Amino acid sequence: MIRRLGRRLAACLVLAAGPAVTTAQADPRQDFLDGRTHDCPRCDLGGMNFKRSDLSGADLTGADLRQANLHDARLAGARLTGADLTGANLNKADLSRAELGGATLRGAMLYAANLDGARLAGADLTDARMGVARLSGGDLSKAILRNVDLRKARLAQAIITGANLDRAALDFVFMHGAQLGGARLRSARLTGAEAVDVSLSRADLSHALLAGTNFRRANLYETRLDDAVFRDTVMPDGTVRGP
Repeated sequence: MIRRLGRRLAACLVLAAGPAVTTAQADPRQDFLDGRTHDCPRCDLGGMNFKRSDLSGADLTGADLRQANLHDARLAGARLTGADLTGANLNKADLSRAELGGATLRGAMLYAANLDGARLAGADLTDARMGVARLSGGDLSKAILRNVDLRKARLAQAIITGANLDRAALDFVFMHGAQLGGARLRSARLTGAEAVDVSLSRADLSHALLAGTNFRRANLYETRLDDAVFRDTVMPDGTVRGP
């Protein structure tokens, strides 16, 4: 009887210890890659292939996603605050309403990506390629967008106050109602840009190319236009400036 009780007690102790050992050995990164969990904050996922993956709402806060392939991935509402996406392929990815505040996207590819309503405040998008991307209603306040390619992108109602867009390519961009107060656009190209009702109060457009830009009803209060190039540029009052 005593021996049987001893064996039962030992078995109970093993069973009780089992979950603790399993938890201690759990690998969040492997669980994420195997699809057992949807979240992997601060994980090392650099260079991984997530092409066309559904990561909607995933928590990837602070994750290392350098050079990752996220082409056509679904990341709507994903949390990527502080994540490193340097050189990542996000072409055609759905990042609508995603949290990307303070994220690093230097040299990232975001061609035709959907960033409507995304939060990118303070993000670094230097040299990012974002042609035809959608950022309507997005928050890019104080973001770094130096030398970014945003040709034919949609930035309607976007908040871009205090951002750095020096040498950015904004040719034929649609930015009706966007807020760019205090932004820097030195030597930026806005050829054919639709900037109706845009606020550029105290912005710096020195040396910017403004050929065919439509500034109708725009706010250019104290905007710096030193050596800017005007050619068929529609000014806020509807007059056309430049040869």
